[in-house]
Amino acid sequence: MAENPQRPQRARPLSPHLTIYRWPVAMATSITHRATGIALSAGTVLLAWWLVAAASGPEAYAAFAAAADSIPGRIVLFGLVWSLAYHLLSGIRHLAWDLGYGFELRTAEAMSWAIILGSVALAAAVFALALAGQGGFNA
Repeated sequence: MAENPQRPQRARPLSPHLTIYRWPVAMATSITHRATGIALSAGTVLLAWWLVAAASGPEAYAAFAAAADSIPGRIVLFGLVWSLAYHLLSGIRHLAWDLGYGFELRTAEAMSWAIILGSVALAAAVFALALAGQGGFNA
């Protein structure tokens, strides 16, 4: 097709996609809420392993404890603790939304940042207590 010299060719508009579109923090945290729910569901496999190992005797429990105490094991456990903290705090936000509160843009953004920061702080505090041997851990 020949180009019309009278009309300059314009660039075609691009549809928004992940590299162009800026996600609002409330949308990102809502999507992350769903992802942490999936992670927690997958984490029940580890919970089942722990319970079966505890019921199966010292050798089986030692294998679980060795895996959980390794660096990758601790990373996975921290991820599960963070997922639980995040899902809890985000669930409270979703409950507030179900009741009709927190839809104003500034409030929704503030709640989203509080969930992000609060979940990291809560997970770090739980993990620090566990590693320090407080609350019956590592007794």
